[in-house]
Amino acid sequence: MSAPRFASVALDVDSTLSGIEGIDWLAARRGPEVSAAVAGLTDQAMRGEVPLDAVFGTRLAMVRPTRHDVAALTAAYVAAVAAGAASAVAALVAAGVRVVVVSGGLRDAVAPFAATLGVPDGDVYAVRVAFDADGAYAGYDEASPLATAAGKRAVVESLALPAPALAVGDGATDLAIRPAVAAFAAFTGFVRRDAVAAAADYVLPDFPHLQELVLR
Repeated sequence: MSAPRFASVALDVDSTLSGIEGIDWLAARRGPEVSAAVAGLTDQAMRGEVPLDAVFGTRLAMVRPTRHDVAALTAAYVAAVAAGAASAVAALVAAGVRVVVVSGGLRDAVAPFAATLGVPDGDVYAVRVAFDADGAYAGYDEASPLATAAGKRAVVESLALPAPALAVGDGATDLAIRPAVAAFAAFTGFVRRDAVAAAADYVLPDFPHLQELVLR
């Protein structure tokens, strides 16, 4: 059996490993007005029309997710998991490929979801949120690079992943990783952003295709 085409893979979560955008899902719990406003900002950021930096804190301030909301989001991620994601991750790991999750989502929801796919807590990178003693929203880690448009690239660079590395995601923040990896694959299983797909090295409709790409 030949060696994998890529020695490591960095995976996005929202609209990639799972079919929801976490912040949009949380916003929907606040009613149609907040939901529409937040979804619009998310779409603009993922298309690269506005920098993520400009909307990250704004969206959270509008939603103010509680500890209970974030726990519910984990369950929603699991319910909307991409077909074949768990088996693809397992196959990559079994072949010796380093798999990490790099997300601009909320770590308290992303990490437990990633664990269901076999990605350990130490290989999950996302934005930490804070809660007060009653579980109410108390802010987020404003120093996190993952709350910025170029943050995923900075995180991946800091990890010094085994080369060659592949980044996989649906949005502009995922595409921005590419200078730090050998290639970028646009995941279109849930949403296709034409500008992102056009700039990608590969376009993947599902996780079986990712497995085939990496393991030849």
